[in-house]
Amino acid sequence: MRANDTISTGKLDWVAVALYAAILFLGWLNIYAAAYDEQTNNSLFVIPERLSALPSQMRQFIFICLSLLLIGMIMIIDMRFFEAVAYVAYGVVLFLLVLMPFIGKEVGGNKNWLGIGSFGIQPSEFAKFATALAVAKLINSPGFRMDNFRNQVVCFALIGVPMVLILAQKDTGTALVFTSFVLVFFREGMSPFLLVVGLCAAAIFVLTLIIPNNWYLYGTIGAVLVLLIAMGKKKIKRIVLLTTGAALLCLVIWSVEFIVTDVLKPHQQNRVKALINPDADPLGYGWNVTQSKIAIGSGGFAGKGFLKGTQTKFDFVPEQSTDFIFCTIGEEHGWLGSLVTIGLFVALLLRVLFLAERQKNRFSRVYGYAVVSILFFHFAVNIGMTIGLFPVIGIPLPFFSHGGSSLWAFTILLFILLKLDAHRSEVLQRI
Repeated sequence: MRANDTISTGKLDWVAVALYAAILFLGWLNIYAAAYDEQTNNSLFVIPERLSALPSQMRQFIFICLSLLLIGMIMIIDMRFFEAVAYVAYGVVLFLLVLMPFIGKEVGGNKNWLGIGSFGIQPSEFAKFATALAVAKLINSPGFRMDNFRNQVVCFALIGVPMVLILAQKDTGTALVFTSFVLVFFREGMSPFLLVVGLCAAAIFVLTLIIPNNWYLYGTIGAVLVLLIAMGKKKIKRIVLLTTGAALLCLVIWSVEFIVTDVLKPHQQNRVKALINPDADPLGYGWNVTQSKIAIGSGGFAGKGFLKGTQTKFDFVPEQSTDFIFCTIGEEHGWLGSLVTIGLFVALLLRVLFLAERQKNRFSRVYGYAVVSILFFHFAVNIGMTIGLFPVIGIPLPFFSHGGSSLWAFTILLFILLKLDAHRSEVLQRI
């Protein structure tokens, strides 16, 4: 490491650091609140006789301390190191993902844990920042153009390989996170046609589940197709493109029943049913979403108070300190607490977006957009599934949910960007 690679406090973006610290601290307090028991009245800091008996908040405190160590390591590493080892990091993570079905420990139905004593790590969490580095390095290669079909295939292959390997571990939620890289590709010049078709396909998929008579959907697609053709000037090219898009959407409609009944596992089918109509079986597959909404709604405007959440204390909401941690905010701190929490996340996302856009080289910019895309996907889907807008797919709320692997991976993801941003003045060209 050279002398000018050491970071000065004046270059580090302290706004992003402050938002990170605030979210981390609030998450830690709510993990404590989710596990708090009035009868034992355990304090925030408690050290039991056995390490395996550590309460959730103390385990998370250890994870936070280790995150600070990771931040220190990132800050003293040469900024050029991250681009240099991008493909190596990606390859190492892929190797671990390949091994997981054979050596992985199954937890919660997902075989994606690498057990180390009483602790465990998830290689799939670290695949996110490794893939972000690899994608940034690829797009930053000389002469790379995102509008080139071959380049697009390579980009989608980069995110597709870890997706498939993670799906093999039965971790659908984490695999879906990699679809957020499409936003990065769009920013770097990919045709919006693919993005529009993808969004339409997702909307049509959901509508097909909700609307039993699919002929309404076929009629709508046909009417929109005719209207767009009539409005266009270059009709031949427009007819080909729109007909191709319509054919893909019709294929989505035909594939819905096959995917739901033959591809998805029974518990995944129940999650889809809970999304469509959670009230149909509130004591069965609709339990998670129903209890989550009850907990959030019971908080009212200002909440029941810190450590006063009854839904939380009586374990009505499953996975209270991990996937459904937002329920603790809604119940104990109400609408105001939820607004503050969401506001902090939105502020962090906007700040990361600002940092990404002000980078002076393409690698840093692409990596920055990958960071904001991944964080946004987790933020939107996690909160959305707690209020019934998305199916329960089991992904954590960044920096907030309990867990070492997710916290360390998100911390590395963010602070690599902050390291690159701190040295942006050393980069002479902007691409």
